[in-house]
Amino acid sequence: MLTSCHCDVGGTRYVFTKLSSPHYNVFLSAMSCSVRVKTRLGMSSNLSVHEVFNSFDTLSEILLLLPPEETYKLILVSKRWLQIISSPFFRHAYLARWKPNFHLIGFFICNTSYVGKQHLERVRRPRSESSMPLLSTSSLGDEVETSGVLKKLGYYIDSSNGVLLCGRHPKAYYLWDPATRKQHKIPRHRVHFEEVVMSLITEDCPVQGFSYKVVRGECVSYAAQSTKVRVEIYSSKTTTWSYSELTCGEAISLTPWTAGRVIGGVVYWYATGGKVAIYDTNDEEKRIDVIKLPKTFNYDEQVLGESSDGCLQYGWSNKSVMEIWKLEKVSDVLEWTIQFKLNFKAMWRMNPVESARFCTRTKETQLLAFFNQNSESVFIRCDSHIFVCNTMTQRVEEVQYQGRGSSFVWDYCKVLPYFQLSWPSSSSLLEEGNM
Repeated sequence: MLTSCHCDVGGTRYVFTKLSSPHYNVFLSAMSCSVRVKTRLGMSSNLSVHEVFNSFDTLSEILLLLPPEETYKLILVSKRWLQIISSPFFRHAYLARWKPNFHLIGFFICNTSYVGKQHLERVRRPRSESSMPLLSTSSLGDEVETSGVLKKLGYYIDSSNGVLLCGRHPKAYYLWDPATRKQHKIPRHRVHFEEVVMSLITEDCPVQGFSYKVVRGECVSYAAQSTKVRVEIYSSKTTTWSYSELTCGEAISLTPWTAGRVIGGVVYWYATGGKVAIYDTNDEEKRIDVIKLPKTFNYDEQVLGESSDGCLQYGWSNKSVMEIWKLEKVSDVLEWTIQFKLNFKAMWRMNPVESARFCTRTKETQLLAFFNQNSESVFIRCDSHIFVCNTMTQRVEEVQYQGRGSSFVWDYCKVLPYFQLSWPSSSSLLEEGNM
C-alpha cells in the first residue's frame, strides 16, 4: 500500500511517500522534482500528487534522487514503478548519477596449464579437479559452487558486470550470468588462433539496454618481430564475428592467457618485453599501441585494474615491497604516475594482531588483485590467506572464503576476484533480445 502527501516550500513541491507491505516499511524523507525538470516539462509548482505519480519523466527524476538501498525496494509498489526502475534509460541514468557499488562474489582460480598449449604439451586436468574453481565469499558464490554448473562451463576467461566469459579453447565459448542462471553459447569463431588473449566488454545504452563484445587477440612468437596483431570481435548487436589486422608502431607480441583489463571499451593486454598493449575497440583506424610498464621483473606479481576515476592501474610486488601506478594523460601524452609504495614488513608492523595470528614473518606477502573501480584498497595474500589492504591507512582485514583453498598451488595459478553490481544488476544482459 502506498500513501503520500505533499507541500509547497519556496515554490518547490515536496512529495513524501510511505511504503507499507508485509516485507518493507520504508519512509522516504523528501522526494522532489527539480526546477529544471518542471521547466522542461512545463509544470507548475502546484503539480498534484496524482499527476506526479502518473508522469514517467517526473517519477523517474524523483526516483533518481534516492540511494540504491531505497530505490530497489520500490519495484514492489506497482507494475508501473517496476517498469520505470527496470528500464534501460533509468538504469543508465541511475548509474551515471550514483557511483556503482560492486559486491564481491568470490575468487576464480585460473590454471593456464590446461589451456592454450599444443596437444603434446598440454597438461591434462585431473577429473577430481574442477575446471573453474571458485573461492566463495558470498551466499551467491556458495550457491554457484554447490550447483555443479561450473563443471560444465569450461575454464574462466573474463568477466564484466557480473557476467562470466568462459569456455574451452578453441571449441566453444559461453556467457553465463550466475544471478539469473542464464547461459548463452557464442557462435563459433571464424579464424583459428593457436594462442590467444581474450576480453569481455559489456556496454549499457539508455535506449537499447545492454550489449556485449568478445575480443580475441592472436599471440605470436616474440621472435617474429611483427608489427601487426590479428583480432576477431563478436558483437551481440550484429551477432557475427568481425576480423581485423591491427597495426602497431613497433614490434609487438601479446602474452597469451593473461588477465587483461577493459575500461570504457578500451582493452589493455600484457605484451612481451614488459609492455602493455592498448586497443580501442571503437577506433576505426585499426591500430594498437604499446606503452612500457613502469617496473617489471621476472617472477614478480603483476596486476591491472581500474582506478576510481576510470584510469588504468598497474601494480607489482616482490617479496618485500608493493607499488601501485596509474596511467594518465599529461599534455596529451600517456604517462605513468606512482600512487604509493608499500613495504610489507612495515605494513605488518602496523597490524600486529593479524601478523601474529597468521605468522606472517615466515610467509611471503604478495599483491593479488585490485578492487573494481577502486583506488583505495587492494587484495593481498599471505600463504593461503587473502586480505584487504587499505592503501591509505595500511590496515589489513582478512577475507573469509569457502572453497578449495588448500588443494591448489598458488604459485602456478592466477586468483582473480569476481564482482557483481549490487544494484541495478546486469541480469538483462542475457535476455533473448540481447543475445
